[in-house]
Amino acid sequence: MAKYQSQRTLSSLSSLTPLHHGGRLRQASLQWDIPIHQWVDLSTGISPFSYPASPPPSNCWQRLPEEDDELQTVARKYYELTEDQSLLPVAGSQAAIQALPRLRTPCRVAVQAPSYAEHLRAWHREAHQVRTFSPESLDDVATNADVVVVINPNNPTGHRHSSDKLLAVAHKLNRRGGWLVIDEAFADVDPTGSLISNVGANCPSLIVLRSLGKFFGLAGARVGFVIGPASLLTILGDQLGPWSIAHPCRHVAVQALTDQPWQFNQRRRLVQASQRLAAILASFGLKGNTTSSLFHYIPRNDAARLHHALARQGILARLFDSPPALRIGLPGDEEQWQRLSFALDHIDHHP
Repeated sequence: MAKYQSQRTLSSLSSLTPLHHGGRLRQASLQWDIPIHQWVDLSTGISPFSYPASPPPSNCWQRLPEEDDELQTVARKYYELTEDQSLLPVAGSQAAIQALPRLRTPCRVAVQAPSYAEHLRAWHREAHQVRTFSPESLDDVATNADVVVVINPNNPTGHRHSSDKLLAVAHKLNRRGGWLVIDEAFADVDPTGSLISNVGANCPSLIVLRSLGKFFGLAGARVGFVIGPASLLTILGDQLGPWSIAHPCRHVAVQALTDQPWQFNQRRRLVQASQRLAAILASFGLKGNTTSSLFHYIPRNDAARLHHALARQGILARLFDSPPALRIGLPGDEEQWQRLSFALDHIDHHP
């Protein structure tokens, strides 16, 4: 097993430009001169159907969070962990994405691309030798890299790696003390491809990140989990410090993770909404990637033109430059569905 370092690697951040994410409605409002309340935000991939949590009791605001509350127990049950598997609650998977690169001395890191850009940025920030790879090159990069980072299902493309392929990569990395970091932020709609059950002593290279932001529609709560080797999670917890998740957010997370009827209905609702979105996009000649039920990825050379045409009508999609593509999330109510259809009907879809 690799040695973990508990001190942050010193590196210059001056060369790192700010990253842009979905949901930047204030900027869109200024750019397109449309008031914020008039926008339909389809840019994030977050479920528009948030978990209807009850308000936290008043003592959640008066007392510091307690790590021995129900959160660990209910999360372990939700993720179906065995007694010998370890889990660490974190302030959204983003907290782990930023902290994990600090726990290794500079090494060779391969990050899937295109993907959630914070992974690449975090490893680069800590002076690791970072390269990107396409999904079909996964087997090859595992031969030379010390750390491989995969988003499964991928954000933004929706691509899924098979469990067998990922486990083969994990075992390659095991032999030289490497890591396979799998970001499963979008896995809750269909968790059958999750590798959480393989985490443990037999696969010490495997680290899985999960989040309540996407499927539960609770991105603002900033609640996530890291499932991995116990020794690593101990050091990661020390790195992140005490009270990493606010007390009211822990309360909401416990409700969401234990509400199985809501989870069942949420999966069905998201699948139905994704099918409806696919049909609407197809009717306008926009072929999307349907492997994620939370968004559709549409690679097109004229993606910027379509993005601007939608934005002029108050529809915010997510634009990607390399390769050029749009990512469109799910409308949250009938008015938003009608607004999207109307906007698509009033733009030219031919490149």
